[in-house]
Amino acid sequence: MKVILFNGSTHANGCTAQALEIVAQTLNQQNIETEILSIGTTGVHDCIACGTCRKSTGRCVFQDDCVNNWLEKIKTADGFVFGSPVYYAHPTGALLSAMDRLFYAGGQYLRHKPVAAVLTARRAGTTASLDVLNKHFTINQMPVVASSYWNQIYRDANGSPNTDAEGIQTLQHLANNLAWLLKCIAAGKQQGITPPDQPKTAMTNFVR
Repeated sequence: MKVILFNGSTHANGCTAQALEIVAQTLNQQNIETEILSIGTTGVHDCIACGTCRKSTGRCVFQDDCVNNWLEKIKTADGFVFGSPVYYAHPTGALLSAMDRLFYAGGQYLRHKPVAAVLTARRAGTTASLDVLNKHFTINQMPVVASSYWNQIYRDANGSPNTDAEGIQTLQHLANNLAWLLKCIAAGKQQGITPPDQPKTAMTNFVR
């Protein structure tokens, strides 16, 4: 089993990367393989709703950022963690742009797989940011993994999360819960239990 962790910060080794490493290390102790992918420092395109990914290859029309690489990675993963610092009480704009395109083009590779969001901050805005990310997950029918508190950790004046004892414990609990759920799903598959069929979506127009 494998979990991919997405670092939505431009700082490849910053607080969010360190928080995701806490989750990854705990998953590794549960014999879960992990890979952390960083969003990088190049610009990430917004989705332009061109529909190219739905019409042809399943790849995004934009080739010069992380999204198509992420699309390939999610195909063989069993679970996911999306991490972000808090900017103005929301996740990074780059991560949201990447997730919009990732979920639109690759939703079938994410559906019914366990997922969690992890937020890092100096002070406030974490719960508002969790709400934003969780909406991506729930609209795609992904089991959202919880912990003993909201999935957040605070950095100190030096930019490190290592002094937030409760935050560290929260992320460790999160990882253990994610590992448990992955193992439950794997055991269910061995018994012939598969995800529900995906019916054709009914579309409601509020203005006719």
